[in-house]
Amino acid sequence: MQATRLAAKRSTAPRAHAPLTEACDAPASARNPKLDRFAWWQSGIVYQIYPRSFKDSNGDGIGDLDGICQRLDYLVSLGVDAIWVSPMYPSPMADFGYDVSDYTDIDARFGDLAAFDRLLAAAHRRGLRVILDFVPNHTSDQHPWFLESRSSRDNPKRDWYVWRDPAAKGAVPNNWISEFGGSAWEYDDTTGQYYYHAFLKQQPDLNWRNPDVRTAMLGVMRFWLDRGVDGFRVDAIHHLIEDEELRDNPPNPDWRPGQSPARSQTRIYNLDREEVHHSIAAMRAVADSYPGQRVLIGEASLPIKQLMAYYGSDVPGFHLPFNFHLIKTPWDPDAIARLIEEYESHLSPEHWPNWVLGNHDRSRVASRVGAKQARVAAMLLLTLRGTPTIYQGEEIGMADVPIPADRVQDPWERNVPGLGLGRDPERTPMQWDASVNAGFTDGVPWLPFAADHRRENVETQAADPRSIHTLYRELIALRRRELALSVGAHVSVGTVGPVLTYRRYHPDRWITVALNFSEQAQEIALRPTEARRILLSTHLDRASESLSGTLRLRANEGVAMSSDP
Repeated sequence: MQATRLAAKRSTAPRAHAPLTEACDAPASARNPKLDRFAWWQSGIVYQIYPRSFKDSNGDGIGDLDGICQRLDYLVSLGVDAIWVSPMYPSPMADFGYDVSDYTDIDARFGDLAAFDRLLAAAHRRGLRVILDFVPNHTSDQHPWFLESRSSRDNPKRDWYVWRDPAAKGAVPNNWISEFGGSAWEYDDTTGQYYYHAFLKQQPDLNWRNPDVRTAMLGVMRFWLDRGVDGFRVDAIHHLIEDEELRDNPPNPDWRPGQSPARSQTRIYNLDREEVHHSIAAMRAVADSYPGQRVLIGEASLPIKQLMAYYGSDVPGFHLPFNFHLIKTPWDPDAIARLIEEYESHLSPEHWPNWVLGNHDRSRVASRVGAKQARVAAMLLLTLRGTPTIYQGEEIGMADVPIPADRVQDPWERNVPGLGLGRDPERTPMQWDASVNAGFTDGVPWLPFAADHRRENVETQAADPRSIHTLYRELIALRRRELALSVGAHVSVGTVGPVLTYRRYHPDRWITVALNFSEQAQEIALRPTEARRILLSTHLDRASESLSGTLRLRANEGVAMSSDP
């Protein structure tokens, strides 16, 4: 496999970086032709864009589609294969786009359909795929469907949502709790019934048992697939179907005060119902009817064993049910080794794994594990078997930003303040340069920047050969060159004290990864055939170093090694 080997000596200088004033007319980026026999979503890397916070092109303080277009060359230089764009549909923004009032248009804050078409075409010219958020569980209460549904009990769209009569003495139909706190039922004075909302009251749940709802929502998928999108990340899919009898959920014996109120119940009647898989199969059938390997990624935060059902059984389900367990597992080598083995052991041969370290709903990885370990986490994410997803800003080590009380935007924090559930800290604007507004906007940003944004930004880090940004670029480039990392087999995982180790294999090529989770230097013995040369260190200063029997790791260091001399 000579073609996959690194040159004998590699420079630690950063690659030429795309200028920060970009047009939307660049040519396609090069891809490794040896990966052509794999689906693009297997060998590729997904980059999540939260559009409100990525790049503002018109000075209103909110990111938009033209802003994304301006930064596409940056994403090509980073080396990712696809962008997942969080919702940009028309919305009252009660939950910042996850309350959709029109599934087949663009919110004016972000642009219009013409701007979307420009972005899609520009991305495709560069070889970048575009994945959209699809929000099938609920609409906005301002969606025309719901306005009709709540207008009268005999309206043709009444059954498009989940309506029920009050219980005795006008009480709510059952004890279900909204994800954002409080009852999951809202009383409607006009018709004298309650409607169900798994999230905010402004987000009424659609009734997917109604065939007309299913037809309409599958039509939404076709609208965007016809336009050329490469797939969907399907939001909150495990909420899609509820128990027909609306039985009360039992209490969760493991819940403790201070945790999310919704988790005070064992949600067996309004979460992860068996019937949801029929709807997923219908979505998959639509995606598979289009050419070009359209991908479906499902958001379902569930135990691993339950998650496996979302791949489908008798009929296909999601290509990639999101695996959130790296976010939820303690940052400990033994715990992560157990996680990797458990996840791999549950995957069938036809199932492709995936890994996620952060997103717009979770505290940033640099805040969870610290700035030094964030580099180790980057190597973990980009060398495990499976498709990785990078959340914007992880590649420059962005951390959570404290939000003053008078600038809180997130409805979750407003509904249940003081529990640390607010998501604003991980949604702050992307830090592009050292200017006053970090190159994000010429106006007033919708959320504040980190205090260190003049130092921790793309422009500054791109010029630093030892920055975390350079590390991400080097890791992605290594993954693309090495088939053992991008599509190879997972062979083994273990720990030696605070060091996590695992091996990847592709015919005639072994790569070993060793990650030091501690603040102290570590030394581990290597088998003669295990590793002889360092390919990459998270410190970016040991490329091509020869090894002989022993690996010495500095504090907070990870290395990828080959067995070639």
